[in-house]
Amino acid sequence: MTKEQVENIQQANADAGGAQTRERSTIQFPYNDLDDAADLAKAIYNNAGGHCTLDQLAGYLKQPITSGTFRLRVSNASTFGMTENERGEVRLTDLGRRIADAAQEAAARVEAFLNVPLYGRIYDNYKGYTLPGAGALEKFMRDVGVSPKQTGKARNAFTRSAKQAGFFAHGEDRLVRPADRGPGTMPIEPTKSENEDRKESDKVGGNGGGGGGDRPDIDPIIDGLLVRLPKPGEVWPEAKRKLWLQLLEGSFKLIYKDEQPEMSNSIPPAPSLPQ
Repeated sequence: MTKEQVENIQQANADAGGAQTRERSTIQFPYNDLDDAADLAKAIYNNAGGHCTLDQLAGYLKQPITSGTFRLRVSNASTFGMTENERGEVRLTDLGRRIADAAQEAAARVEAFLNVPLYGRIYDNYKGYTLPGAGALEKFMRDVGVSPKQTGKARNAFTRSAKQAGFFAHGEDRLVRPADRGPGTMPIEPTKSENEDRKESDKVGGNGGGGGGDRPDIDPIIDGLLVRLPKPGEVWPEAKRKLWLQLLEGSFKLIYKDEQPEMSNSIPPAPSLPQ
């Protein structure tokens, strides 16, 4: 166990016991990061499906059920909105199930990050602007309810979680929300309004090649994938590009027929009879 984990556990225990009432935070935030909460949700999903008992979860995570580390991890997953804890059981929320699904995990991480009250306040206050330095950011955290003794740990967990959710894809000096319908999210068909916008655009601009004409019919599955292409110049990690191409290839196999082997039109000669 690292020194930081020990300090987090000690601080969490102090909060729970009310030992420092004047120092307790009035806004909720996790002591661990988003990856830790996602790992717990995946452990439940991969081993038990949707829910399990606390002692089962401790076994999945290979930790003592009475340890402070284990209790902290269970609490953190709940803070991100991935689990609900009641009567000795831990149950995955819909968000927790989506976190455990590789096809939906990217979008689910964005939602989990914004579920944290402190992170949501920071994002709302600074979206569209450059993030301030560490000192100014910690001051903002104090202003919205983080205990002065906890701002350093809160800022560190926030920075790690923002990166793990994809909010720092354009640099760690600003929070940019990832596209909810970008690569790594679940393929869905375009909405009715999007289809109507495209039809109107086709009427005005033709086929985009300068020669006019109607746009060819595109299957809704392919159309949905094309909608998910990032804008030119945006960051698109290689792993997500490969996933998008795999989805496209699978769609081709589903939609289009393979060519059939050609049949010969000639009639084979009749076998000669023995003399």
